[in-house]
Amino acid sequence: MRVIYHCFPGGKHKALTMSYDDGRNADRKLTEIFNKYGLRGTFHVNAGLASLSGDRIPLEEYKDVYRGHEVSCHTFTHPTIARCPLPSVMNQVLADRRALENAVDYPVRGLSYPNGSYSREIIEMLPMAGICYSRTVNSTGSFAIPENFLEWNPTCHHKHNIATLGEQFLSLYKTQYLYLMYVWGHSYEFDNDNNWEIIENFSKLMGGKDDIWYATNIEIVDDMEAFKRLRFSEDQSFVENPNAKSVWIQVDKEVPIEIPGGKILRI
Repeated sequence: MRVIYHCFPGGKHKALTMSYDDGRNADRKLTEIFNKYGLRGTFHVNAGLASLSGDRIPLEEYKDVYRGHEVSCHTFTHPTIARCPLPSVMNQVLADRRALENAVDYPVRGLSYPNGSYSREIIEMLPMAGICYSRTVNSTGSFAIPENFLEWNPTCHHKHNIATLGEQFLSLYKTQYLYLMYVWGHSYEFDNDNNWEIIENFSKLMGGKDDIWYATNIEIVDDMEAFKRLRFSEDQSFVENPNAKSVWIQVDKEVPIEIPGGKILRI
């Protein structure tokens, strides 16, 4: 019997994603650092607050500031949603999506919970609002793939052992596992704490590694879902990929192979 493993794009078994909230002006510097070292991130923003004067990036600049990264929802005005009526939560998410999509010209399909607030009812409601994943603030210290992307617990906040966890992540070598490191925070914290060197050093440490896939949040979700849609023959001698995008697999510990979108391939 054959052993078939899902691989990240390029046949890799490790992925790194960054996640930052609120759309403050410090995101400009943060995206420059990520771009310098090849890291990629998701920026969860509140479209209803973007027009406030002062420390917010205007909506009309999102496309340029966040180019190469992902713009994601954080609700329209950042309420503590577990205390709100469900129709109000739905309105908060849909209004945010609508404004962000008009700003960046692509579907916005993710969320991070404002103030870390959510409930079972909200999780069940989010797919009806077009949301595929949502990040919590409950750091795990682990590199596991989440069981439920609508309750996506990160590895760590950048203030909490980020360098140590980064070194541990780099040392992982067992290719029978998929590993994911997920870092979250707020870019303005680097200004408040006067410690931009933390993220600069981390990005330099983690960037440019051949065995790491640098991805946005939605890219990870889409890749995991695309693998689930693969159609294998009963004897596992060939596979059909009904997706538009390629999916990578490893068969019997051999070199990982790419299954192009829309193709049937003997394996």
